Amino acid sequence: MIANRPTADKENLLGSIWMIAAMAVFAVEDALIKAVSVTMPITQILILFGAGGAFVFACIARLNKEPLFIADVLSRPMRIRVVFEITGRLFYVLAISLIPLSAATVILQATPLVVVAGAALFFGEKVGWRRWTAIIVGLIGVMIILQPGTDSFSILSILAILGMFGFAGRDLASRAAPLSLGTSVLGFYGFLAIVVAGAIFSIWELAPFVQPDLQTSLYLLAAVLAGVAAYSFLMKAMRTGDVSSVTPFRYTRLLFGIALGVLLFDEQLNLAMVVGSMLVVASGLFILWRGKPGSVPTPPTPL
Repeated sequence: MIANRPTADKENLLGSIWMIAAMAVFAVEDALIKAVSVTMPITQILILFGAGGAFVFACIARLNKEPLFIADVLSRPMRIRVVFEITGRLFYVLAISLIPLSAATVILQATPLVVVAGAALFFGEKVGWRRWTAIIVGLIGVMIILQPGTDSFSILSILAILGMFGFAGRDLASRAAPLSLGTSVLGFYGFLAIVVAGAIFSIWELAPFVQPDLQTSLYLLAAVLAGVAAYSFLMKAMRTGDVSSVTPFRYTRLLFGIALGVLLFDEQLNLAMVVGSMLVVASGLFILWRGKPGSVPTPPTPL
């Protein structure tokens, strides 16, 4: 066990670096999509964004000689993953389009807490009462941000919560996905799920497609490229080290998201958001501190 500790520490460090990089690029993607949503319907954004990302990952898979259509694609974890991907992407894109980017980003920071809880329930990772307490405290922080029952509460904030649960489920399902499926294949089907999310929402939105101008087109292209890069980083992070050690670094997205919201969209932070954010981040840091980096990650088990 002692001989394995340096290897486990290195895996957890590498996974954490991948996670921080993913969160930074995801924040850029969010800002670009929010900018595009000013002139383009949500349905069109989802379909074009998903199709673009799927095309890029298909090309990468072809270059790496990874087959896109194999039996493991239809495995139970992959089917579950697609459902959560559709849920997360649809509701989160709606959230960043309709509420301040900083608010949506802050709510999304509860994802690590949900993932750590899921890792304990589905993968058997040890999560003691102290970390369970931290998870509860973090969720209380989310409630402080939402301020239910007050004039400041926005029903649209629930969209970000639904997106957060969708992403947490996706990350856990990615952990359980067959190892025969590489990052490119997971990315391909993940972005195809976004196209499906757009098609589903089109039934509700009923908005005609618009001809984007050059600036909007460039923003959307940049969002696709950022999404592909961030997605790849995230998949590497979730497959490196312990979930409970790597996942808390997702809170760095809060810093990137708030900074972009304030600098690019002139958003303002209130006391409730600051206090709630501190509770969520503190909970994530505590979970990281209570993690056991010396444990050797075990192969994922089917959901």
